[in-house]
Amino acid sequence: MGDDMRARALHEIAAEIRNDWKNVHFAAAPYLEAMGTLRTVDESFGYDSGKSIVLYFLSNARGYRGETAKRVKAELKAMVK
Repeated sequence: MGDDMRARALHEIAAEIRNDWKNVHFAAAPYLEAMGTLRTVDESFGYDSGKSIVLYFLSNARGYRGETAKRVKAELKAMVK
């Protein structure tokens, strides 16, 4: 499966989160929206770097749980290492 080897775009990950996390926490929502406009953590949204947006999302997404959440959060953490 070659597609599994490439890093997904942030907007693809954000779409999966929106589909899976039915009641997005209000503190995570703006960062999820911003991620929906980005391809990589090297891009910016306004004055915020993609990396900081992902980190802020992760810190505000503690209530996002389950198998999909675990996988997606690990994927995001790997992007900001």
